[in-house]
Amino acid sequence: MNILAIETSCDETAAAVLQAENSEIKILASIVSSQIALHSQWGGVVPNLAAREHLKNILPVTDQCLKEASLSREQIDLMAVTEGPGLIPALLIGTNSARTLSYLWKKPLLGIHHIEGHIYANFIGLNSKSENRNPKIEFPVLCLVVSGGHTQLVLMKDHLQYEIVGQTQDDAVGEAFDKVARILGLGYPGGPLIAAKAAELRSIHYENKFVTHNSEFKISLPRPMLNSGDFNFSFSGLKTAVLYLVKKNEEKKQDPEFIQAICTEFQQAAIDVLVAKTISAAKKYNPKAVLLAGGVSANQELRQQLERAVKENLINTSYFCPEFKYTIDNAAMIGAAAFFRWQKEKENSKLLENWKNISADANLKINL
Repeated sequence: MNILAIETSCDETAAAVLQAENSEIKILASIVSSQIALHSQWGGVVPNLAAREHLKNILPVTDQCLKEASLSREQIDLMAVTEGPGLIPALLIGTNSARTLSYLWKKPLLGIHHIEGHIYANFIGLNSKSENRNPKIEFPVLCLVVSGGHTQLVLMKDHLQYEIVGQTQDDAVGEAFDKVARILGLGYPGGPLIAAKAAELRSIHYENKFVTHNSEFKISLPRPMLNSGDFNFSFSGLKTAVLYLVKKNEEKKQDPEFIQAICTEFQQAAIDVLVAKTISAAKKYNPKAVLLAGGVSANQELRQQLERAVKENLINTSYFCPEFKYTIDNAAMIGAAAFFRWQKEKENSKLLENWKNISADANLKINL
């Protein structure tokens, strides 16, 4: 079957066309129109500006996606759109566009939870002879979801079955990266900028070894809730610790090595907590696979250190993370999740009328 998916939950206008058959998901086309240049001058995403750009780009992006996939609208079997959570002005553009096309083209439409999409980015390319990936994800699965709005440990006993066993009590880890980058005057988005600064310091001083300070700047930041005895997270205090450190050392803020040292220690502190909590939860729930998902899953250090921890601490447990191009917000992941949801709901004759029911929800909860 051919699936057309649309994603506009934040500042990326995205469309994708997928071909799915026998649990193999192949991406025929995936286009993401980024708004980073627009929002970077404000230090973060401005919802109404994002909606304006989505409105301008959504139809051209969708049309170009169909052209790249060499498919006509008549060849589309299913449509999917991010229903939430996200910025309501941005979500409205995507959902209203998808509803309109579903009605005009007479295609069934599924609303997909944004985080569900991130999780199912791990399933893109599996079972494909052309992809060099482990061919199968076996359940139960434990997924670490890390993004600008979410930090969660999600247990899945089967497809579309979710149990949140741990989550942040305040800031999401991606949000903390953005706030720390702002404190350090690095710009937006914070995650890639902090990772780049940390990589600079490591390559200069440490030959890629995992250490967090050099001989001049002996920086030590807390690992919040590392020993809390549960699987919840907290990153607000870590961000505040960086703020106090910078305020006490204003004269050093222009020193590149000082900024590099803070970035290295902050990133490692966040990773230490994320990895430790994930391994601890995995030892309790005994999953057959550990998955990494969300925008922060693009962080190279997190990907490598979590993989190493899984191999060293968990027997007979596989590790998966999405391809880099599917870690950012994209429509391919929404289409992938839609395929598995379609398997469950395809007998529902009312899906052709679903354009009446889909609605944007900024605070949409994942269907537990």
